[in-house]
Amino acid sequence: MNGREQWSSKLGFILAAAGSAIGLGAIWKFPYIAGQNGGGAFFLIFILFTLVLGLPLLLAEFLIGRSTQANAIDSYKKIAPRSKWHWIGIIGMISCFILLSFYSVIGGWIIAYLFKVVTGGLNHLSSNQYSAIFGSTISDPIISIIVQLLFILITIIVVSKGVQNGIELASKFMMPALFILFIILVIRAVTLDGAMEGVLFLLQPDFSKVTSKTILEAMGQSFFTLSVGVSVMVTYSSYLPKNQSLPRSAFSIVGMNLAIVLLAGLAIFPAVFALGLEPGAGPVLLFNVLPTVFSQLPFGMVFFGAFLILFLFAALTSAFSMLEIIVSVVSKNNAQRKKWSWIIGLAIFAFGVPSALSFGILGDVKIFHKTIFDVMDYTVSNILMPLGALLISIFVPLKMKKSALYEEMIKGSKVKKGLFDVWYILIRYVAPILILVVMMNVLGVW
Repeated sequence: MNGREQWSSKLGFILAAAGSAIGLGAIWKFPYIAGQNGGGAFFLIFILFTLVLGLPLLLAEFLIGRSTQANAIDSYKKIAPRSKWHWIGIIGMISCFILLSFYSVIGGWIIAYLFKVVTGGLNHLSSNQYSAIFGSTISDPIISIIVQLLFILITIIVVSKGVQNGIELASKFMMPALFILFIILVIRAVTLDGAMEGVLFLLQPDFSKVTSKTILEAMGQSFFTLSVGVSVMVTYSSYLPKNQSLPRSAFSIVGMNLAIVLLAGLAIFPAVFALGLEPGAGPVLLFNVLPTVFSQLPFGMVFFGAFLILFLFAALTSAFSMLEIIVSVVSKNNAQRKKWSWIIGLAIFAFGVPSALSFGILGDVKIFHKTIFDVMDYTVSNILMPLGALLISIFVPLKMKKSALYEEMIKGSKVKKGLFDVWYILIRYVAPILILVVMMNVLGVW
């Protein structure tokens, strides 16, 4: 291991990796995209693509990371020396730098709303008033920057403490708390009058509502909710001992991700339908619609506060992995970790300030008719992440011998050769084609 840290336990790794995957994509993005695409049918297609696209890519990153026990750049150099393939890791670092710069803006909004809940600033308001509060919050330059900085500072502090004492320790607390809070919220939501309509909306597929857009949206969502394509999982798996089952870990993480997506839907849609609101409200669903929902329930703001806390936990566990991939590359040893965590974290904060201000004083600044925030989001989500995943799906079967992949996969596990062959076909042939389809769709090629 050359002095590199390792996860202290199998559970610690799974919770940290699941925390990386379970972020805004699962809790913030999935509910409103599912709401806009018919609910149940979208959810079913999303599960299918998660298994045939997301899972194979996740396992591919695990194989790269653990086989090399190196960071996101050196891992590719070890497998393919004297080549340019290490640019996959560089693309991943750039992606995470940009991603965390605007991701922290949304994380800051969560902190701002938590403060408003605690101080009673969201009590007994109308739907229009909640919309106005959201608009005034994200357009206020001082509030936006302060809460963005707070989110980044929490991320820096945890990552600076290392893999075991920082990321793993925080994830061991945050992930179980997230599940417990979600279950409480689901129980409350499904016991509302009229809640069953929302449950059926999520779980009863209506394929008459499926269009090509629905399928492509589900494919893209399955791809983004597992943190694949930016070599985060290469970094996390590089801290793994050889006796841990990679397939079992991958299935556990995918299972936890799907469970959180299901819980998010069951916490949101029954409440939305019970109060006659619109499930396809879009990105403002959590900040506009949900306060309206909870304000009409007994102890509603207590439940909304709990939801914001779990939302914050999910956002932070993903943020840890984005900062970690960069810190692991530039810090040569654990002694340098703290210094580089602060340098890189504050650089990301400074880079993200224009995104934080793009809903207010920089709102009129447009690049290709998009705000600064939207440009950052589009660049990472539609270009860099799919490109990274495509290159990984090509790299693994091209530069890693099939026999070596099988040997690495069976370490610590009892994977049958047939299951390995299915994975190999998916990563070599199916994944590249599906990723290209997603990329061409989001880029408007067809």
